[in-house]
Amino acid sequence: MCKKRQLALIVLMVSQIMNANPRPAAVAGSFYSSNSAELSSELKEALHATKKFDTQDIKAIIVPHAGYVFSGGVAATAYSTLSKKYKNIFIIGSSHHVSFNGAALYSIGNYETPLGEVKVNQTIVSALMRTSNLFTFHPEAHKKEHTIEVQLPFLQTIYGEDLSIVPIVIATQNMQSIKTIAEALRPYFNDENLFVISSDLSHYPSYPHANEVDKLTLDAIEKGSPEEFINALIKNEESSIKELKTSACGWTSIITLMFLTEGQNYKYELLEYKNSGDTSYGDKERVVGYGALRVYKKNDSFRLNEQEKEELRNLAKLSLYEATLHNKKISIDESKLSAKLKEPLGAFVTLYKNHSLRGCIGTFEPNEPLYKVIINMAVAAAQHDQRFARVTPEELEELEIEISVLTPRKKIDSLHEIVLGKHGIYIQKGSKNGTYLPHVATQMHWSVEEFVKHCANEKANIPLDEYKDADIYVYEALVF
Repeated sequence: MCKKRQLALIVLMVSQIMNANPRPAAVAGSFYSSNSAELSSELKEALHATKKFDTQDIKAIIVPHAGYVFSGGVAATAYSTLSKKYKNIFIIGSSHHVSFNGAALYSIGNYETPLGEVKVNQTIVSALMRTSNLFTFHPEAHKKEHTIEVQLPFLQTIYGEDLSIVPIVIATQNMQSIKTIAEALRPYFNDENLFVISSDLSHYPSYPHANEVDKLTLDAIEKGSPEEFINALIKNEESSIKELKTSACGWTSIITLMFLTEGQNYKYELLEYKNSGDTSYGDKERVVGYGALRVYKKNDSFRLNEQEKEELRNLAKLSLYEATLHNKKISIDESKLSAKLKEPLGAFVTLYKNHSLRGCIGTFEPNEPLYKVIINMAVAAAQHDQRFARVTPEELEELEIEISVLTPRKKIDSLHEIVLGKHGIYIQKGSKNGTYLPHVATQMHWSVEEFVKHCANEKANIPLDEYKDADIYVYEALVF
């Protein structure tokens, strides 16, 4: 071990014993109130005033870090969805002040805010510093940095003194280093801990350009793919939008989280978006964007409650009527829809007249949010099913609408996992693929093996002697 490294560890051990250097609040009085009573009251009010979402076992949130008058409400939306106590909270932000190949941990004490002292878990800090030399103590990285600090009063308001944090300031843009940092954090990315990713979005474009840029960025984040995210940043950069300085100042922190969730069944859910132009303190000429997202494991057993089913029925009917009567597409306020209706899922819309089929169109590919699929398929069933003439205005009152929502696909390892009548199957080998809905097997009185063979041969054009080498997925059809 080099002498410099030995010295750093000695300093760390001494600091843990002394623990006499708490990091004082640097932006209290500017980014948020320095008056503890006033700050506490404002945060409680902000958390209470947010939109309500269903409960999830949240593993991470992505929140902005601007002054509370600009982004506090958006941040509160994400914080208000936290529903359990965490053993440790890892707060990760990207440096605004220093640059070096690594990440800075605060290893000489706790953090302070007007609401009191926040305990830094020095055991984890020292363990990370032993794991990789990319983790260091770099005092200048924390001294003036607000990206960590502005998150703490929210957490103190929710958890009080029962709070343990690991503050991490990422100071590198080297992708391999970021991957190494993510790998070192992987053992801590579990049910016991929460990861808070601190980042604003676009910086300084005009209001309409910010909405355009931030939508592209947020759409990419929701996919949870590092590659998609980087491509979105590049596309924004190449757009030559005037005054756009960055699409996300904490992009290195966001992609650290993506490396942790990549290839796993995690859902990135957008909760709220605004920019500084939406506040009474900002103008529309130079704005900063703010997004609140939460990250949690997807539930393989996808279900819709009666209210959600009714929402989809209404969307199908409204879109059908508007297209047939006025040749127009309906406009929907997505923010008022439940989260499940925004998930990318395949679906079919079937029209019946006097109990006879009048049109049926659908898509198996989950490329769009469910609500958009229902809107589009309802119109397509009425106008583009080539087996039937277009639906006329006179027929509308006689039509019945049936919706079939295809649940997320789940890869299986054995044909024994297929339940006839319950599962549809999707089979894929290379570029060849095909599917059968659940009812096909029961209608044809097939065995499981016959079900798979017919799907492979007739739908995917996979030779019978090759179907055993194909990937097979199951899904359910929720019909209502």
